[in-house]
Amino acid sequence: MKEDVRMIKAKEIDMLHGSLWDKMIIFALPLALTVFLQQMYNTIDTAIVGQFISSHAMAAVGTNVPVVGLCVNLFFGVSLGANVMIARYIGSGEEKKARATVHSSFMLAAGAGITLAVIGELGINFIMNILDVPEEVYDLAKTYLSIYLLGMPMLALYNLESAIFRSRGDTETPLIALSIASIVNGVLDLMATSVLGWGIAGVALATVTAQSLSAVILFVALKRTSGITGISIHEMRWDSGRMSEVVKVGLPAALQAMVFSFSNVIIQSAINSLGADVMAASSAAFTIEINIYCIINAFSQTTTTFVSQNYGAGNLPRCRRATWISFAIGNTAILIASVAVYILGDDLLSLFDNNPEVVRLGMIRIFYVVCFEMLNGVMDILSGAMRGYGYSLPPALLALIGICGVRLAWVWIIFPAHRAFDTLMICYPVSWLCASVMIAAAYRFYSKNVKVIRVMR
Repeated sequence: MKEDVRMIKAKEIDMLHGSLWDKMIIFALPLALTVFLQQMYNTIDTAIVGQFISSHAMAAVGTNVPVVGLCVNLFFGVSLGANVMIARYIGSGEEKKARATVHSSFMLAAGAGITLAVIGELGINFIMNILDVPEEVYDLAKTYLSIYLLGMPMLALYNLESAIFRSRGDTETPLIALSIASIVNGVLDLMATSVLGWGIAGVALATVTAQSLSAVILFVALKRTSGITGISIHEMRWDSGRMSEVVKVGLPAALQAMVFSFSNVIIQSAINSLGADVMAASSAAFTIEINIYCIINAFSQTTTTFVSQNYGAGNLPRCRRATWISFAIGNTAILIASVAVYILGDDLLSLFDNNPEVVRLGMIRIFYVVCFEMLNGVMDILSGAMRGYGYSLPPALLALIGICGVRLAWVWIIFPAHRAFDTLMICYPVSWLCASVMIAAAYRFYSKNVKVIRVMR
């Protein structure tokens, strides 16, 4: 037990003292790999169903990606709210509030996961109709989503547990848990399709099993942890005061993330109207491009956590310095990854489907999305900084206007007049540009006017 505690302590990063750039890289790298492995669940599912089942099965998995993202982003908000508040209490030395937030957040996450699973199962036919899923992939898409929804409670708990580790500077432990789960997912996927012949249902079941395993691993690790973030079943109780603060930060963050997913659901519906080849191409390209978002997400969360702890400690100059260091390093990494993906695009797409038409269409999406990912990085990293200060609502509202508003107008006004895949994809860089300009202006205003918080110790 003592050895486990010492190993966990050794992985924690001191965010309040010393140099920042090296610590932020050390913090962000495992986090990017963790987000990458989370995305690998979908990547593995898409690749295996494309190779071992059919293009229609791959399209069925792809058409569910925006819906799954919508669910996951709700959990992201809950976990991010907990991350911000726990990190702030650690920075300010308020141990009792930190522990109360940890234990109450478990109840919130579990409740959100169960609620979302029930609502999703009851409304699955409505979801399929909203997506305008073609008849040839309807049953496959419905089967995959129905099974995937069963894993929502465990997915919610994994996200929260990761946020707890992250709040104290440990991004390695969640990476280890997810690495184990990813290996299990790949093995079970292959067994389900090539050995047992369970088809797309087996792939979905394998994913749910692997996600549950990662949540259990982190739960056991937290049980063995002493100190502020260690958990105890006896301390599991609802603290309204702590949860109101978590929700105040987390709910707008969830809404901001869900805005992306909701707009993507609408875009997916338009993609589906262009036929199975476009659906398969978009699914394959999305699976590739989302891995670049791992870098964006990692540096956004790094910014949030470093700003949160230093804001709790009352060190505003260090908060601002952490933001610009993360901004510079993160966007440099995004640029390098984007160039690499564009150059290797044909070969990467062929891993999912070697149909020349699917590859050609996939490159259209890669051009319009991947080549402009830095705009997304600007928006997300500055949003992360504002959330670290506790300003979670402004970036959410601006994303609602700049992302959701622009994309909906594009799909409903411009796309019907020019029904082509490239016309549809242009909405991504246009919406990112609008949102990033507004959020940059908001960050400039709030960072200049933020006040040092006073802590009652």
